[in-house]
Amino acid sequence: MDDFDDRFLRIGDVIKKTGCSRASIYRMVASGAFPHQVPIGRRAVGWRLSAVIEWMESPRDYHCS
Repeated sequence: MDDFDDRFLRIGDVIKKTGCSRASIYRMVASGAFPHQVPIGRRAVGWRLSAVIEWMESPRDYHCS
């Protein structure tokens, strides 16, 4: 993926892309099994598309650093 293509996804887009529920995503974030959110504004967070795709390619092997 080109760096210029790496955009931020909001929670609704992450839910659509992964098929996981909001609660499941936040539970996996808390356990380190899903990418952490990145602050994108004063009161907004998002997930990098590249991180979500990396997780989708190998969810069992994904561990946040």
